[in-house]
Amino acid sequence: MFTGSIVALVTPFTDEGEVDYAALDGLVEFHLEQGSDGLVIAGTTGESATLTRQEFRQLLQAVVRRVDGAVPVLAGTGSAATAKAVEQSRQAAELGASGVLVVTPYYNRPPQSGLAAHFTVIADAVDIPVVLYNVPSRTAADLLPATVAQLARHPRIVGIKEAKREPGRVEELVALCGDGFTVLSGDDPVCLSAMQSGARGVVSVAANVAPALMHELCMLAAAGDWAAADRLDQRLQLLFEALAVETNPIPVKWALFEMNRVGPQIRLPLIPLDAALRGPLRRCLETLGLLRA
Repeated sequence: MFTGSIVALVTPFTDEGEVDYAALDGLVEFHLEQGSDGLVIAGTTGESATLTRQEFRQLLQAVVRRVDGAVPVLAGTGSAATAKAVEQSRQAAELGASGVLVVTPYYNRPPQSGLAAHFTVIADAVDIPVVLYNVPSRTAADLLPATVAQLARHPRIVGIKEAKREPGRVEELVALCGDGFTVLSGDDPVCLSAMQSGARGVVSVAANVAPALMHELCMLAAAGDWAAADRLDQRLQLLFEALAVETNPIPVKWALFEMNRVGPQIRLPLIPLDAALRGPLRRCLETLGLLRA
């Protein structure tokens, strides 16, 4: 179910700081037209840490209605507190999410046995698929392949978004977890390498601004056309680099503002992209033909 280019969707805001549902509807339509293979709502790129419970509910409800089953919708429901993650995951299931994307508990640094217990409790509590999310650079917790293999035996834990750059990590996950478990890259610059190692797609930041190109990259990889995929990947590296000049989602939200798809608003403690970095980002979008007339 969760393969290909899955966009980690931004959350657009109005000048007053509220969720901009008109812009959100336009973004979803953009991705349906351009071929994105799935959407993640209220993930890291969607500024999940700043969303209220009511906003989470309304965001997910709006996207599920708009998508109407055309592509899978994953809800970001992770929390440092297991009980809160359970609550949000149950809510996501009630609202019609295709599955939940659950990041490792952040800040409290649980041991591997605690991580296993955390995800097991969540998976036991819902009746929709659970995708694990490992991003140690943000959480200070690394979900190790052996623990993932243990969790993969749960009937509702179906995959992992792996965002740790470590030689051999994807190969080890694929080997330990088997064909019934989906490994997704969580890092655009190395997603092609991950797919060459057995990942079945990417949860992508860059797909916010280049959905057709990211979809094409994943389709070429799925077809085993590595030469064409490598040529496209080399072209996209310029974009990946431009979207990494500041903490995500600062650059990608500004890129979407340059594309006239969202306003420039972002919630504190993040701030809009520094003025000195805006010109190079715009030139990158121009080079790739991503700016609308």
